[in-house]
Amino acid sequence: MAARLNPAPSGPDLVDLRQLSARDLDPLLEEEVACWREELDWDFGKSADLVRRFVDLHALNGSAIMDNGEATAYLYYVLEENKGLVGDLYVRHDRRGLRYEDRLLDIALHAIREQPQINRVESQLLMLDFVPRRTLPFASDGAAYDRNFMSANLATADLREGAIGVPIFIQRWSDHYHDPAAQLIADAYAGHIDSRVNDQYRSVAGARRFLFNIVQFPGCGTFFRPASFAAFEALTGRLCGVTLASMVSPECGHITQICVSAAVRGKGVGHELLRRSLASLKDVGCHRASLTVTGVNEGAVALYENVGFRTIRNFSAYAWEWPG
Repeated sequence: MAARLNPAPSGPDLVDLRQLSARDLDPLLEEEVACWREELDWDFGKSADLVRRFVDLHALNGSAIMDNGEATAYLYYVLEENKGLVGDLYVRHDRRGLRYEDRLLDIALHAIREQPQINRVESQLLMLDFVPRRTLPFASDGAAYDRNFMSANLATADLREGAIGVPIFIQRWSDHYHDPAAQLIADAYAGHIDSRVNDQYRSVAGARRFLFNIVQFPGCGTFFRPASFAAFEALTGRLCGVTLASMVSPECGHITQICVSAAVRGKGVGHELLRRSLASLKDVGCHRASLTVTGVNEGAVALYENVGFRTIRNFSAYAWEWPG
């Protein structure tokens, strides 16, 4: 029998995920998979299967809200070094609202803060209700960053070559570029708002982990090497830009990262890298492509809109931080 974490006198119960089986979550996960497919053109099936596997191993940190024996919401989180990551939070469609979201976030943050080595928690949860300036659990330690989920129809996207104002050459992605790409990302995001959203951008070691996760794990889709590119300065051979792509469904690709060095910013390198990734996705039969971007990053938003991307969903990235 599932053990109650925080039984209430009436209403749904909060249950530790380690007390459940995948069968308990199956209807909720099936709805979530359908929701990702319908709203974002994204196959969430592999991620849902990972949740099932770790739930059955009783190895997944988090909670579910059970109502009359049925899971109506769940959240899981992972711990790595000094940081907690809220991996997912989903509420059944007919129960959506801040009540369940905040309840799950509150219990997770309390549990994470009890870990002495943890001093930061991050989350980027596409399926949360977007409520600008919402009051978060642990609000005094938290910050919210508005993000855009953008999508482009590759049949109508502008994939024409543009002018490049600096001599470069471009190669398809190779694992040999992993270390210089980590250095590029750390340099390019120094002082950038995205380094407040994702602290892996703050160091070369963090950027290296970020790249490893993109290539090895399905959180941002299945890494797709043929649509991933690296740009190099022609005179020095120095890496000056990268674009990485994944497949999130059979007919939809996703740009997981696009980054250029300060030395070539505004010279058309980012546009050319993006154009090549999108053209490659189109060539293998993708009808659409998507990406996410922080809303105040106006230059990047303008670049994506000029190519043909449109915002189809707003969401928030959250970060909580306290002294270690």
